[in-house]
Amino acid sequence: MQTLKKTKDYTILKKRSGRHAVVKADGALLKGDEKTQVLLKEGLIKLTPPKKKEEAPAPAETPA
Repeated sequence: MQTLKKTKDYTILKKRSGRHAVVKADGALLKGDEKTQVLLKEGLIKLTPPKKKEEAPAPAETPA
């Protein structure tokens, strides 16, 4: 892993796969929202809003 940035609170690493890892000063890995917030703050990732799913039209009822 390659060290991208090191601060007193955490270290940001880049894996060979291109993904990022964030390690706290005590050696624990950050996961989920905490990791996302750190990477956003450092400008390493950008979030895009999720696409809205289009609702399928209601099937036409057939007379019985």
